[in-house]
Amino acid sequence: MAYSSSSLNVETIRTGEGAEITTSAALLLTGFAGVLVGQGHTFTPTVLGVVTAALLTWKEPLTGFSRALTESELRSAVLLAILAFVIYPVLPTGSLDPWHLVEPRSAWVTVILIAAIGFLNYVLLKVYGARGIEFTGFLGGLVNSTVTVTELANRAAASGGRLSDVAYRGILLATAAMLLRNAVILGLFAPVALLESSPSFALMLAGAGVAAFLPPPRTVHAAEAGDSGTAPPLTTLVSPFALMATIKFSLIFLTLQVVGTAVTRTIGPAAFYGVSLIGGFVSSASAVASAATLSASGTLLPSAAGLGAVIASLASAVVNLPLIARIAKDKELTLRIGWVSAGILVLGILGCVVQPIVARLR
Repeated sequence: MAYSSSSLNVETIRTGEGAEITTSAALLLTGFAGVLVGQGHTFTPTVLGVVTAALLTWKEPLTGFSRALTESELRSAVLLAILAFVIYPVLPTGSLDPWHLVEPRSAWVTVILIAAIGFLNYVLLKVYGARGIEFTGFLGGLVNSTVTVTELANRAAASGGRLSDVAYRGILLATAAMLLRNAVILGLFAPVALLESSPSFALMLAGAGVAAFLPPPRTVHAAEAGDSGTAPPLTTLVSPFALMATIKFSLIFLTLQVVGTAVTRTIGPAAFYGVSLIGGFVSSASAVASAATLSASGTLLPSAAGLGAVIASLASAVVNLPLIARIAKDKELTLRIGWVSAGILVLGILGCVVQPIVARLR
């Protein structure tokens, strides 16, 4: 089979058509699958054949996507592979300190998983982000809600208020995406904690989603806005798996985990809520991941971890309001976002109040 693929390439090069790399790789994989079948294997060659056929079918879209990748994005993908398959296996197991504050392997898994989720969302944003406000605001919020809100506020200011409705909807969708992302992070590491906080997250998500899709109080005239139905591109959004972004997230997560563990053991869960509040202002994903890992390790009760995740998410939603007021310089837009943010805050608190009732009914 290797001889056949080599002969094929020699012939195509001789005729000036270029090397048939894809065909050669497919021939080699087919031959390898045949060898596996001859050895009595069934599952592996079947999967190999299906995946190969799928990749050949998607050859053109994948080629177009790969050509659109920048050098920094390729570096991010390589960094993800290095952190997952090179560094993680050599990390020591268990705690490094006598107080059991830092466990390198469990912390590294959390960092890799959350950064990988962000990188996947970034790829989706690259593919679909320019096709509408729903994709841009929502997928941008999954990657980094603060950057998304800042960019949309900048667009509203640059348009002289003509894109205020677009910015309004995009900011609310980014907020909803942030809440959904934090709920997923909490559920991945501490499902019981997510169950404890599910009323709050459900109410907050419903509030942000309904506000985003309700008709705005005023509309932008087509003659003024031109492309009011098109989302402004997020030109400043960088890959969340860039080296500096990964280091920043790791340091914030590790700091919150160490401080959260220390204050919970010495003072109690009430002090941890203050850590979650501060963490939400800086990075809600890090704060939620810290709460989830503390719950998974038994340091924090699931109910306390769920409440900490809610507090961090609310802090992240509220902290965007001063950014909008300062950047957009649109009092009406700021007021509208402020009312919705206040509603989300009330719904989050209401969910915490309702949670004990829901728990008794389960």
